[in-house]
Amino acid sequence: MGAPEPKVTTETLRQKKARGEPIVVLTAYDFTLGAICDQAGVDVVLVGDSVATVMQGHDTTVTVTLEQMLYHCELVARACKRALVVGDMPFLSYQVSVEDALRNAGRFLKEARVEAVKLEGGRRVLPAVESLVAAGIPVMGHLGLTPQSIHQFGSYRTRGSDSDEAQRIKEDAQALAAAGAFALVLEKVPAALAREVTAGLPIPTIGIGAGVHCDGQVLVSYDMLGLFTKWKPRFARRYAELGTTAAGAIERYCEDVRARRFPNEGESY
Repeated sequence: MGAPEPKVTTETLRQKKARGEPIVVLTAYDFTLGAICDQAGVDVVLVGDSVATVMQGHDTTVTVTLEQMLYHCELVARACKRALVVGDMPFLSYQVSVEDALRNAGRFLKEARVEAVKLEGGRRVLPAVESLVAAGIPVMGHLGLTPQSIHQFGSYRTRGSDSDEAQRIKEDAQALAAAGAFALVLEKVPAALAREVTAGLPIPTIGIGAGVHCDGQVLVSYDMLGLFTKWKPRFARRYAELGTTAAGAIERYCEDVRARRFPNEGESY
């Protein structure tokens, strides 16, 4: 039996960028899916606030609470032995004050046992990022389409398509890196912009709808597995159709119960 693979750390990700080795990121929200991601070789498991849409049935990520995120993070962290586990800080858990941000981020590490946190925004969140990093809490940034700001944006359109917004994203990316962020998610930005940002940063970029030239890629697991079908983003490649498979299995179970084919003698005591 071979030795276990070494634990992925923030330094591992920096080394991968230096080697030009792509970083694999997926979301998970419970112990079972976290364990599957970990055993399949995913580098970073993000416990995303997308739990609000794909598990809770809401239209945005804004509704998920801090306590709910801590709960889901603890389930996933318990499952992951190799992958770096990152917890998404939910809306208003870090925007009110630096003190709030530090206190809440600390709970992610102490109570939920994640190894890093992610928060959305550029220069407006720099004081929080600097405070967290100074306290020893690794921070992943998030620019481009930031879903927690959907009511301000008004739509899920691509961000950074015009020159002014593209410049702001580039400046924000540099500022986050300087503040100590160990990685940066770029969501739904033009591929050319993502490539430029990636080339100019000392830290890894993780793309979602941002083209192939980021240092890594992330998808919502329920999208790529075909479990969430309410909408299908253009960037979300389906690697399975587990929703259809599960529905078929449940239909067969219903039929077997109603026809008294389940349980059979071998499934009884």
